[in-house]
Amino acid sequence: MQEVKMKVDGMTCRSCVKSIEGSLEQIGVEGKVDFDEGTVHVQYDESKLQLNDIQEVIRSRGYEVTN
Repeated sequence: MQEVKMKVDGMTCRSCVKSIEGSLEQIGVEGKVDFDEGTVHVQYDESKLQLNDIQEVIRSRGYEVTN
């Protein structure tokens, strides 16, 4: 399992947290969003997904994400 913490810009409310976590769950990624810090900590199986795939899912929800 790979673990990464990323910066997420564009979250405006607690519903954003649920949106991101739900989207990650749909692709089999365990994610914990910290609204106050503006970050997401993810755990994923690198044999099934690449970090770029996870970032693209977050971007598709309207957020900017950086390592």
